Amino acid sequence: MSQTMPYGTWTSPITAELIVSKTVRLGGLSLDGDALYWLESRPAEKGRTVLVRRTVDGETQDVTPPPFNVRTRVHEYGGGSYLVDGGEVYFSNFSDQRLYRVRSGAEPQPLTAELPLRYADCVMDRARHRLICVCEDHATPNEEPLNSLASIDLETGKVQTLCLNHDFFASPCLSPDGARLAWLTWEHPRMPWDGTELWVAHIGPDGTLGDVACVAGGPAESIFQPEWSPEGVLTFVSDRSGWWNLYQLREGQLQALSPMEAEFGQPQWVFGMRTYAFASEHEIVCAYIQNGDDYLARLDLHTGDLITVPTPFTAITLYAVEQGQVFFLGVAPDRQAALLRLSLGSSALDSIKETGDIDVDAAYFSTPEALAFPTFDGSMAYGIFYPPHNPDFAAPEGEKPPLLVISHGGPTGATSSALSLSIQYWTSRGFAVFDVNYGGSTGYGRPYRERLNGQWGIVDVEDCIHGARYLVEQGRVDGARLAIRGGSAGGYTTLAALTFHDVFHAGASHYGIGDLEALARDTHKFESRYLDGLIGSYPAQAALYQARSPLYHTEQLSCPVIFFQGAEDPVVLPNQAQAMVAALQGKGIPVAYLEFEGEAHGFRQAANIRRALEAELYFYGCIFGFMPADTIEPVTIENL
Repeated sequence: MSQTMPYGTWTSPITAELIVSKTVRLGGLSLDGDALYWLESRPAEKGRTVLVRRTVDGETQDVTPPPFNVRTRVHEYGGGSYLVDGGEVYFSNFSDQRLYRVRSGAEPQPLTAELPLRYADCVMDRARHRLICVCEDHATPNEEPLNSLASIDLETGKVQTLCLNHDFFASPCLSPDGARLAWLTWEHPRMPWDGTELWVAHIGPDGTLGDVACVAGGPAESIFQPEWSPEGVLTFVSDRSGWWNLYQLREGQLQALSPMEAEFGQPQWVFGMRTYAFASEHEIVCAYIQNGDDYLARLDLHTGDLITVPTPFTAITLYAVEQGQVFFLGVAPDRQAALLRLSLGSSALDSIKETGDIDVDAAYFSTPEALAFPTFDGSMAYGIFYPPHNPDFAAPEGEKPPLLVISHGGPTGATSSALSLSIQYWTSRGFAVFDVNYGGSTGYGRPYRERLNGQWGIVDVEDCIHGARYLVEQGRVDGARLAIRGGSAGGYTTLAALTFHDVFHAGASHYGIGDLEALARDTHKFESRYLDGLIGSYPAQAALYQARSPLYHTEQLSCPVIFFQGAEDPVVLPNQAQAMVAALQGKGIPVAYLEFEGEAHGFRQAANIRRALEAELYFYGCIFGFMPADTIEPVTIENL
């Protein structure tokens, strides 16, 4: 029989300690013969990312011992940090950004010299005994790094520039015969989801590139994941129709493979992203997004038929297809993330690696509901609603739950109905959660993404506000206990909602942006012109930046906020959060600030992830007047 207790005070088996101590982040799976490789980011090892190998007999072992940390800092967000070929591993080490080689289980040895260079997205050029990769040169202090395509000799480690005349490069890929190279470029102020160019070149006898030609893309067309078919046909994803769909280039003509209102591409925040792979010359296995959820499908290249493969997963990251087997990361609404293997012949599904050993009954999980709601400009916006749920508790009659609105990062990111233990942490304690896919989010076509163009701080904020009001009007949440939280760009949306509107009564900013001018001045190259599209050119439109920056309008902020910040964040510098905190301190508004040493943009260390989650719950308890059941180290809240 359930116990009657107020919302927010329920005891839950989904603890912060459970989330961080028994989970790892999985990604970057690749195949090399019969061996599988993947990356594990381990909070218990202070966020160290480890390359793991699984042999054909099912045994696993770490390829990269401590203190090696497999992460590249190209674009700061990284991705594409390792390559395996013929049993040899090449990886970027976080601390020195050198490329290392591991042979036959031996200790890693440096391949490249100690230079101010960073490497990502490596591919093997066997015929010329070299790697081809994206290179980022930080040799000139206080200036933007130079990005290029480069080759690295496997014997000497010598780095040679192949192509230099673009602001950004990504996704180099060699044709099956090794004679042609394809790659992506884009220029300031575009981001890769705004517009990219797809290039192809013949490789000369001396390894240089000749007959370079742009074959697709442009300022208003985003190309994603160029790849050669087994027979040497260039394949890629383009959003030229308004949706990221699959195309091939045959005899100079673009051919749409399966046109539909779905997203077969994603915003390229990191290197190495994939949404499709060839099962044969005539079949592609792909993952696509439609109405906020992911699907796995098989595409017949002869007929154009797209057949969905039934799975329970609503978030799918595709990695590889080999010998009739599909390898992907899948998450379901009631099942944690796992690396999985699916047989195309028998439909048998095997789990290769779970993200953690979480022994929690699914009865404690809130069931997600996809909602569409009207927003301020006559459009519809979207989100995933999670009602409070815990089989051991019920709220007093007539009480409505506090609502926690989540504004995701990016802001081109998106949320789905896939299981998030962090969300279930809140719902199992009596919070309702609304994870909003505001205008600008991926998964609803290019026009929906472009709702945010020039309107950051307006469309995203209004959509979050209207989502909260919609739930209040539906009688599902307590209109007097509305909170909003977000990280990075979502932290900006949070701070803007709290500053320029009076709908929410508390908020939490995780490494969020308070000063847009500071972000435009101080951030790294990859995002240094991002705000041109989201707000306007800088410094020409500095007044607009100030008008949209919460830091310049703290006199309008009149509700409590808790800030979480990484001390070594290169994307959103700590001084932004500190300035907001100082302003709230001076106004006498309850405010808390937690800064974590050794953390950058996003927290990776178990102790810090746990502390941030528990501190936020403690903060809401103090503001909304309830006592959490958890034993939590108190948080210093000034002006409380």
